[in-house]
Amino acid sequence: MIRVLLADDQTLVRAGFRSILSDEENIEVVAEAANGAQAVAGAREHRPDVVLMDIRMPELDGLEATRRIAGDPALDGVRVIILTTFDLDDYVYGALRAGAAGFLVKDTEPAELIHAVRVVARGDALIAPSITRRLIAEFAGRVKRPEPGPRLNALTEREREVMTLVAAGLSNDEIAAKLVLSPATAKTHVSRIMTKLSVRDRAQLVVIAYEAGMITPGWLTPGA
Repeated sequence: MIRVLLADDQTLVRAGFRSILSDEENIEVVAEAANGAQAVAGAREHRPDVVLMDIRMPELDGLEATRRIAGDPALDGVRVIILTTFDLDDYVYGALRAGAAGFLVKDTEPAELIHAVRVVARGDALIAPSITRRLIAEFAGRVKRPEPGPRLNALTEREREVMTLVAAGLSNDEIAAKLVLSPATAKTHVSRIMTKLSVRDRAQLVVIAYEAGMITPGWLTPGA
Protein backbone atom coordinates (compact mmCIF):
# COMPACT_ATOMS: atom_id res chain seq x y z
CA MET A 1 0.00 0.00 0.00
CA ILE A 2 1.35 3.43 -1.01
CA ARG A 3 0.47 6.01 1.63
CA VAL A 4 0.00 9.60 0.42
CA LEU A 5 -0.34 12.97 2.15
CA LEU A 6 -2.03 15.79 0.20
CA ALA A 7 -0.83 19.34 0.91
CA ASP A 8 -2.66 22.18 -0.83
CA ASP A 9 -4.43 25.26 0.50
CA GLN A 10 -7.37 24.75 -1.88
CA THR A 11 -9.94 22.29 -0.57
CA LEU A 12 -11.27 21.48 -4.03
CA VAL A 13 -7.79 20.63 -5.32
CA ARG A 14 -7.22 18.24 -2.43
CA ALA A 15 -10.65 16.69 -2.98
CA GLY A 16 -9.89 16.15 -6.65
CA PHE A 17 -6.57 14.46 -5.97
CA ARG A 18 -8.10 12.36 -3.20
CA SER A 19 -10.86 11.17 -5.53
CA ILE A 20 -8.36 10.16 -8.20
CA LEU A 21 -5.95 8.38 -5.87
CA SER A 22 -8.56 6.68 -3.71
CA ASP A 23 -9.88 4.80 -6.73
CA GLU A 24 -6.57 2.91 -6.87
CA GLU A 25 -6.52 -0.33 -4.86
CA ASN A 26 -2.98 0.06 -3.52
CA ILE A 27 -2.93 3.83 -2.88
CA GLU A 28 -4.29 5.32 0.33
CA VAL A 29 -4.60 9.02 1.19
CA VAL A 30 -3.70 9.04 4.89
CA ALA A 31 -3.82 12.79 5.61
CA GLU A 32 -4.41 16.26 4.18
CA ALA A 33 -2.78 19.61 4.93
CA ALA A 34 -3.87 23.16 4.11
CA ASN A 35 -0.44 24.74 4.61
CA GLY A 36 3.22 23.83 4.84
CA ALA A 37 3.32 23.64 8.62
CA GLN A 38 0.50 21.10 8.60
CA ALA A 39 2.29 19.17 5.85
CA VAL A 40 5.45 18.84 7.94
CA ALA A 41 3.46 17.87 11.03
CA GLY A 42 1.44 15.38 9.00
CA ALA A 43 4.56 13.83 7.52
CA ARG A 44 6.01 13.35 11.01
CA GLU A 45 2.78 11.86 12.35
CA HIS A 46 1.78 9.60 9.46
CA ARG A 47 5.14 8.86 7.74
CA PRO A 48 3.57 8.71 4.24
CA ASP A 49 5.48 7.28 1.31
CA VAL A 50 4.67 10.31 -0.85
CA VAL A 51 3.68 13.92 -0.15
CA LEU A 52 1.96 15.82 -2.95
CA MET A 53 3.06 19.34 -2.02
CA ASP A 54 1.69 22.60 -3.42
CA ILE A 55 4.58 25.01 -3.89
CA ARG A 56 2.66 28.10 -2.70
CA MET A 57 0.77 27.84 0.58
CA PRO A 58 0.13 30.17 3.54
CA GLU A 59 2.05 30.15 6.85
CA LEU A 60 4.80 27.94 5.46
CA ASP A 61 5.28 27.49 1.72
CA GLY A 62 5.95 24.22 -0.03
CA LEU A 63 9.63 25.04 -0.51
CA GLU A 64 10.37 25.38 3.20
CA ALA A 65 8.10 22.46 4.05
CA THR A 66 10.02 20.29 1.57
CA ARG A 67 13.32 21.44 3.03
CA ARG A 68 12.20 20.49 6.53
CA ILE A 69 10.94 17.08 5.49
CA ALA A 70 14.04 16.31 3.43
CA GLY A 71 16.30 17.49 6.25
CA ASP A 72 14.69 15.30 8.92
CA PRO A 73 16.52 11.94 9.21
CA ALA A 74 13.39 10.41 10.72
CA LEU A 75 11.55 11.14 7.45
CA ASP A 76 14.15 9.61 5.16
CA GLY A 77 11.54 7.36 3.54
CA VAL A 78 9.17 10.23 2.71
CA ARG A 79 9.32 11.46 -0.90
CA VAL A 80 7.95 14.85 -1.98
CA ILE A 81 6.35 15.63 -5.34
CA ILE A 82 5.95 19.36 -5.90
CA LEU A 83 2.69 20.58 -7.43
CA THR A 84 2.83 23.79 -9.42
CA THR A 85 0.75 25.76 -11.90
CA PHE A 86 3.68 26.30 -14.28
CA ASP A 87 6.32 23.80 -15.30
CA LEU A 88 9.14 26.38 -15.45
CA ASP A 89 9.15 27.94 -12.01
CA ASP A 90 12.14 29.07 -9.95
CA TYR A 91 10.35 27.95 -6.78
CA VAL A 92 10.26 24.43 -8.19
CA TYR A 93 13.98 24.55 -8.90
CA GLY A 94 14.54 25.59 -5.29
CA ALA A 95 12.39 22.68 -4.14
CA LEU A 96 14.43 20.22 -6.21
CA ARG A 97 17.57 21.59 -4.61
CA ALA A 98 15.92 21.28 -1.20
CA GLY A 99 15.18 17.58 -1.65
CA ALA A 100 12.01 17.11 -3.69
CA ALA A 101 11.89 13.98 -5.83
CA GLY A 102 10.32 15.78 -8.78
CA PHE A 103 7.30 17.82 -9.73
CA LEU A 104 4.00 17.82 -11.57
CA VAL A 105 1.88 20.60 -13.00
CA LYS A 106 -1.57 20.75 -11.38
CA ASP A 107 -3.49 20.11 -14.59
CA THR A 108 -1.75 16.80 -15.19
CA GLU A 109 -3.89 13.90 -16.38
CA PRO A 110 -5.15 11.47 -13.69
CA ALA A 111 -3.19 8.56 -15.15
CA GLU A 112 0.01 10.62 -15.05
CA LEU A 113 -0.62 11.59 -11.43
CA ILE A 114 -1.11 7.96 -10.42
CA HIS A 115 1.99 6.91 -12.35
CA ALA A 116 4.02 9.67 -10.69
CA VAL A 117 3.01 8.56 -7.21
CA ARG A 118 3.93 4.96 -7.98
CA VAL A 119 7.29 5.90 -9.51
CA VAL A 120 8.37 8.13 -6.65
CA ALA A 121 7.11 5.69 -4.01
CA ARG A 122 9.46 3.01 -5.29
CA GLY A 123 12.36 5.47 -5.53
CA ASP A 124 12.74 5.30 -9.29
CA ALA A 125 13.32 7.95 -11.95
CA LEU A 126 12.35 11.60 -11.91
CA ILE A 127 8.88 12.84 -12.65
CA ALA A 128 8.58 14.09 -16.24
CA PRO A 129 12.38 13.87 -16.80
CA SER A 130 12.48 16.06 -19.92
CA ILE A 131 10.60 18.90 -18.21
CA THR A 132 12.60 18.53 -15.02
CA ARG A 133 15.87 18.71 -16.96
CA ARG A 134 14.59 21.74 -18.86
CA LEU A 135 13.68 23.42 -15.58
CA ILE A 136 17.12 22.77 -14.13
CA ALA A 137 18.81 23.97 -17.31
CA GLU A 138 16.74 27.15 -17.13
CA PHE A 139 17.62 28.07 -13.55
CA ALA A 140 20.96 26.40 -12.78
CA GLY A 141 22.78 29.12 -14.69
CA ARG A 142 21.22 31.80 -12.48
CA VAL A 143 22.88 30.63 -9.30
CA LYS A 144 26.53 30.99 -8.45
CA ARG A 145 28.26 27.74 -9.25
CA PRO A 146 29.90 26.24 -6.18
CA GLU A 147 33.34 24.73 -6.25
CA PRO A 148 33.26 20.95 -6.82
CA GLY A 149 34.35 20.43 -3.19
CA PRO A 150 35.49 17.28 -1.42
CA ARG A 151 32.24 15.39 -2.00
CA LEU A 152 32.59 15.40 -5.79
CA ASN A 153 36.29 14.70 -5.45
CA ALA A 154 35.34 11.52 -3.60
CA LEU A 155 33.69 10.11 -6.73
CA THR A 156 35.61 7.65 -8.86
CA GLU A 157 35.97 8.22 -12.58
CA ARG A 158 33.27 5.62 -13.25
CA GLU A 159 30.94 7.24 -10.71
CA ARG A 160 31.38 10.63 -12.38
CA GLU A 161 30.52 9.00 -15.69
CA VAL A 162 27.40 7.43 -14.20
CA MET A 163 26.37 10.69 -12.54
CA THR A 164 26.64 12.53 -15.85
CA LEU A 165 24.33 9.97 -17.44
CA VAL A 166 21.87 10.31 -14.56
CA ALA A 167 21.90 14.07 -15.16
CA ALA A 168 21.19 13.41 -18.83
CA GLY A 169 17.98 11.68 -17.76
CA LEU A 170 18.98 8.05 -18.34
CA SER A 171 17.42 5.30 -16.25
CA ASN A 172 19.51 2.64 -14.54
CA ASP A 173 18.77 0.19 -17.37
CA GLU A 174 19.81 2.76 -20.00
CA ILE A 175 23.00 3.55 -18.07
CA ALA A 176 23.76 -0.17 -17.88
CA ALA A 177 23.30 -0.59 -21.63
CA LYS A 178 25.43 2.45 -22.47
CA LEU A 179 28.32 1.48 -20.18
CA VAL A 180 27.97 -2.29 -20.80
CA LEU A 181 27.13 -3.04 -17.19
CA SER A 182 24.45 -5.13 -15.53
CA PRO A 183 21.41 -3.15 -14.34
CA ALA A 184 22.24 -4.20 -10.77
CA THR A 185 25.76 -2.74 -11.10
CA ALA A 186 24.40 0.50 -12.51
CA LYS A 187 21.94 0.73 -9.62
CA THR A 188 24.76 0.11 -7.14
CA HIS A 189 26.84 2.91 -8.68
CA VAL A 190 23.91 5.34 -8.43
CA SER A 191 23.27 4.36 -4.80
CA ARG A 192 26.93 4.85 -3.88
CA ILE A 193 26.99 8.25 -5.58
CA MET A 194 23.88 9.34 -3.66
CA THR A 195 25.47 8.16 -0.41
CA LYS A 196 28.75 9.96 -1.08
CA LEU A 197 26.96 13.19 -1.96
CA SER A 198 24.42 12.87 0.87
CA VAL A 199 21.37 13.29 -1.37
CA ARG A 200 17.95 11.63 -1.17
CA ASP A 201 16.92 11.45 -4.80
CA ARG A 202 18.17 11.39 -8.38
CA ALA A 203 16.75 14.89 -8.80
CA GLN A 204 19.45 16.29 -6.53
CA LEU A 205 22.13 14.48 -8.55
CA VAL A 206 20.89 16.31 -11.64
CA VAL A 207 21.00 19.67 -9.84
CA ILE A 208 24.51 19.05 -8.50
CA ALA A 209 25.75 17.95 -11.92
CA TYR A 210 24.51 21.17 -13.52
CA GLU A 211 25.75 23.46 -10.79
CA ALA A 212 29.17 21.81 -10.70
CA GLY A 213 29.53 22.14 -14.47
CA MET A 214 29.57 18.38 -15.05
CA ILE A 215 26.85 18.83 -17.65
CA THR A 216 25.48 21.88 -19.45
CA PRO A 217 22.17 22.60 -21.20
CA GLY A 218 23.79 22.33 -24.61
CA TRP A 219 23.18 18.58 -24.92
CA LEU A 220 19.40 19.01 -24.78
CA THR A 221 17.65 18.21 -28.03
CA PRO A 222 15.05 20.60 -29.44
CA GLY A 223 11.70 20.08 -27.76
CA ALA A 224 13.17 18.01 -24.91
